[in-house]
Amino acid sequence: MRAIMAGCSSCHTVLPILYSFRRCPYAIRARLALCQAGVAVELREVALSSKPAELLEASAAGTVPVLQITSGQVIAQSLDIMRWALGQRDPQGWLVHADSSDHAALIDTCDGAFKQALDGYKYAERHPQRSAHAWRDEAVRCLVAPLEGHLAEAPQLGGARPCLTDAAIFPFVRQFAAVDAAWWAASPWAATRRWHDAWAGSALMAACMHKVPRWQPGAPPSVFPPGAP
Repeated sequence: MRAIMAGCSSCHTVLPILYSFRRCPYAIRARLALCQAGVAVELREVALSSKPAELLEASAAGTVPVLQITSGQVIAQSLDIMRWALGQRDPQGWLVHADSSDHAALIDTCDGAFKQALDGYKYAERHPQRSAHAWRDEAVRCLVAPLEGHLAEAPQLGGARPCLTDAAIFPFVRQFAAVDAAWWAASPWAATRRWHDAWAGSALMAACMHKVPRWQPGAPPSVFPPGAP
């Protein structure tokens, strides 16, 4: 595979390339880890309806996020990108709980049963085998209720401080909460709502969601996180 590398125009540093879509929860979790680690990349914001050839060359699946590091290696799974970034620098110990069986099970549920229920709830017309409310109830049963149990005992899934699991799950709960914001605000999951709101209003999330222009070949590189050298 041909290695594609990005250069920072101001310092001529070769940077890894991250293909991303701003609202995608998988891409959000990857960008959160990159922001937390302070690892600079060239961010290429793409339209999923018109995927650039460079993305498809890097990963034939054409999903985001995709990270192409300077060795030519491609990392095409969001959790692997998170671990790669935190493997470079982990200032608050996000990886401490990453391999515990409880945290692995929460992430597996998030990416499996919860994501399926979330899609059914958000796009009920595409998933008529259940009503939107039934999909919502399933999402609560499989993930939101277990999260409430964890977060009633500590402010973060990592305990007093956040960890990789918080950052991996939050973008999906964010999508769930936004489907019916009034219902979510009145829901009985108070600890989970506090956790969600703390992440949604954090400086880390603001940096993660920094807007860049849609990438076009030949455009000046957008260095991410914001303010990275």
